Amino acid sequence: MKSLVRLYRFVAPYRWKAIGALALLLGMVAADLAIPRLSQRIIDQGIARQDLHIVWTTALIMLGTALASAGFAVVNNALSVQVGQGFAADVRSALLRRVQTFSFGNLDRLQTGQLIVRSTSDVNFVQMIVQMSLRILTRAPIWMLGAIGFLFATSIELGWIVLAFFPVIILFMVVFTGPATKMFLVVQKRLDRLNTVLQENLAGVRVVKAFVREDQETERFGSANEALTAQSIRVFRVLALLMPLMMVVMNAAVIAALWFGGSMTLEGRMSVGQVVASVNYLSMALFPLLMLAGMVAPLAAADASASRILEVLDGEPEVKERPGAKALTAPRGRIAFETVSFAYGGNGADPVLRDVSFVAEPGETVAILGATGSGKSTLIHLIPRFYDVTAGRVTFDGVDVRDLTIAALRSHIGVALQESVLFSGTVRDNIRYGRPEASQAEIEAAADAAQAAEFISALPDGYDTVIGERGTTLSGGQRQRLAIARALVVRPKVLILDDSTSAVDIETEVKLQDALDRLVAESEHVTTRFIVAQRISTVLLADQILVLDGGRIVAAGTHRELMEASPVYREIYHSQLGDSRRSAADADRSASAGEAQHD
Repeated sequence: MKSLVRLYRFVAPYRWKAIGALALLLGMVAADLAIPRLSQRIIDQGIARQDLHIVWTTALIMLGTALASAGFAVVNNALSVQVGQGFAADVRSALLRRVQTFSFGNLDRLQTGQLIVRSTSDVNFVQMIVQMSLRILTRAPIWMLGAIGFLFATSIELGWIVLAFFPVIILFMVVFTGPATKMFLVVQKRLDRLNTVLQENLAGVRVVKAFVREDQETERFGSANEALTAQSIRVFRVLALLMPLMMVVMNAAVIAALWFGGSMTLEGRMSVGQVVASVNYLSMALFPLLMLAGMVAPLAAADASASRILEVLDGEPEVKERPGAKALTAPRGRIAFETVSFAYGGNGADPVLRDVSFVAEPGETVAILGATGSGKSTLIHLIPRFYDVTAGRVTFDGVDVRDLTIAALRSHIGVALQESVLFSGTVRDNIRYGRPEASQAEIEAAADAAQAAEFISALPDGYDTVIGERGTTLSGGQRQRLAIARALVVRPKVLILDDSTSAVDIETEVKLQDALDRLVAESEHVTTRFIVAQRISTVLLADQILVLDGGRIVAAGTHRELMEASPVYREIYHSQLGDSRRSAADADRSASAGEAQHD
């Protein structure tokens, strides 16, 4: 239960409510323990002596004690719920904050479905135990110890009967708790799998319908669902044996107490009231163990869930800020890769990038071409430190990006990634996501440059249109243009477009590139651009084109230079634009015109 205990630090903000709940718990236990003693008084002093006054007064005291216990229980329950709910809210917030600190490398290993289960189901299991610890889990041992004390005070002989049965009960609990914890861990992993399949089905429901895969996806979900059900049945089948065994032991103890107590009463060594009180105290001493036995399943589930929560909370981000990291002063946007190598996992094995070196001067446009899997996206992800290099270094204005604060570095970089993720809210909120203070004029300028202004104006409420979860109400091209506008509105010194125009038609793409050129030319804000593209038409006018193959730069230069010197680039070019001399000449003329325009 070490994992569960470690999470109790989240109770600290609610300690006074927790202390109040425990104090009320002591009152409840004291009231409950007084009842058998009062019953003994009624029998031995009231009924045996035929003293009606003692019977009535003691009965009224018992009623008052029971009402007090009920009152304590109500307030205790209210406080316990407040502590439990506050605890759960804080743990969920801590999980989200920790996930937000993770680098892309951490998130590659933690699937979204797993994180959702840990933030919901796992937290709920632990929350339930926190609430129960302020009620049953604390009440049971106090109740048990108090009952044993009163039992010995009433009859030492019958007190030893309880102690004789204790080792058997504890043995049963230990034997069942260990395996149950391991089995509940498997249950939660099966729940992870179920959640992942469900999330994929809901997120990709349009693809499922398009390819008529409803039956296959239903079968895949059914398989995950059956696996979870089977494991849950397996664990509860094991725990189903515990409660009957505990009941047998408890009833055997009561029978033994009645046997020996009755014999001593007949011999005149005990009164009837003592026997009744002793049996009540014996039941009170054993019943908490029965309650705890019933908590084995929730405790095992909560401990398994706590270990999974701590796996996230204890996780260290792969990209960390160095001590003494500094902010950029008057950034210019010069990016240099110096013999950079990178491998996922940071161990250097099977590198994705190998000995990459190049310089992007302020205001330059650098295009990156290459086959799928050549390392294009990985390369640009090293600039804002989504990952850290395995060898070599990446510099921003001559400073190693690892020596800069992450916030300062990324505040000067605008990124439009391959997957255009939008958030539920208005178009305006999505565009100014990275710079909430942006004015309407700046938002409209960014949208205009991203070729999004026209379709935004056609929306029902323009910039106030709510686009829905993940922007599913928009087309792929519209989402990409909003993502580019979002990157532009932060006024970055470095702009990264990671294949972010793949869903845009060529005509719109040309207009977008021209608009970006004008935006830079008309402002004093010089921006260095990195463009990862699949279409070679996107990069013809770039100041520098890098061709990647197998994680290495196999060619670098302008379009004209590469057409003369790089067979790999020529192959890409001819495969997309045709290999006729006329098309090549046309492209060269376009490139020359572009270069002249840049000059």
